[in-house]
Amino acid sequence: MTADKATVAFLGTGLMGAPMARNLLKAGHAVRAWNRTRAKADALAAEGAQVFAAAAEAAAGADVVITMVSDGPAVLDLLFAQGVAEAAPEGAVLCDMSSIKPKEAREIAERLSAAGRLALDAPVSGGTKGAEAGSLAIMAGGTQEAFDKAAPVLSAMGRPVKVGPSGAGQLAKLCNQAIVASTIGVVAEAMLLAREGGADPAAIRQALKGGFADGTILQQHGERMTTGDFAPGGPSKLQLKDIDNTLEEAAAHGLTLPMTLSMQERFGRFVRDLDGAEKDHSGLWLELLDQNGLEG
Repeated sequence: MTADKATVAFLGTGLMGAPMARNLLKAGHAVRAWNRTRAKADALAAEGAQVFAAAAEAAAGADVVITMVSDGPAVLDLLFAQGVAEAAPEGAVLCDMSSIKPKEAREIAERLSAAGRLALDAPVSGGTKGAEAGSLAIMAGGTQEAFDKAAPVLSAMGRPVKVGPSGAGQLAKLCNQAIVASTIGVVAEAMLLAREGGADPAAIRQALKGGFADGTILQQHGERMTTGDFAPGGPSKLQLKDIDNTLEEAAAHGLTLPMTLSMQERFGRFVRDLDGAEKDHSGLWLELLDQNGLEG
């Protein structure tokens, strides 16, 4: 590893992982890619990535190992059942950029530390657009040593900020997801009120630009709602998983989060009853329409 270039094992090259890995390649890092469905990793070979059949093979010789998979059990399986932690060199940073529970991140950090590896939990926000643009918000938890070593790699994908010790990155992501879920809910209500009241939702979004109500969710997801574009950038099943994890963490601290509870009920209904699992989380608009007996 030079001062600013590293060998990176990227494990999980799906909707988010693939564009993140591309930005690492563009920044001059050497990328060793693996994905459970190999074809998704093979697509990166033409751009300079080495593709491996086994995750542990990809991790061998890497300065930084990034996992970007569905949940905590999948991360634990990769690191310990599939031998990634053992295959990574001593002193390597194993950086999980998935969205998992803070307690899972702390467990991973303890196990990696005992094995002589550095751990960082660094989940992201910004969706597929942020992944493609290299503008992701990256919330990192871990030691200063791990963060400093991984920072040049993370900076190729977005804006990394160390928010605390191990598990704090995942806690920050849960805070993010609580804000995102509730904001999607109220944007859907505003867009519906505008439509049914006879105003032009697109014109209202334009009028609100620069005001206190403005933001990425209003502009991007508000447009998705009124144009019916629910191709997944952030699938609703993963939004629901993050809400579930948020409320579990809140309960561990004796807290009640009423708005997040409401969003858990609504996203749960959308995912389980309205075939919304694979639709973008802005598809909560469809759940609101259903509540009101309206068509899209």
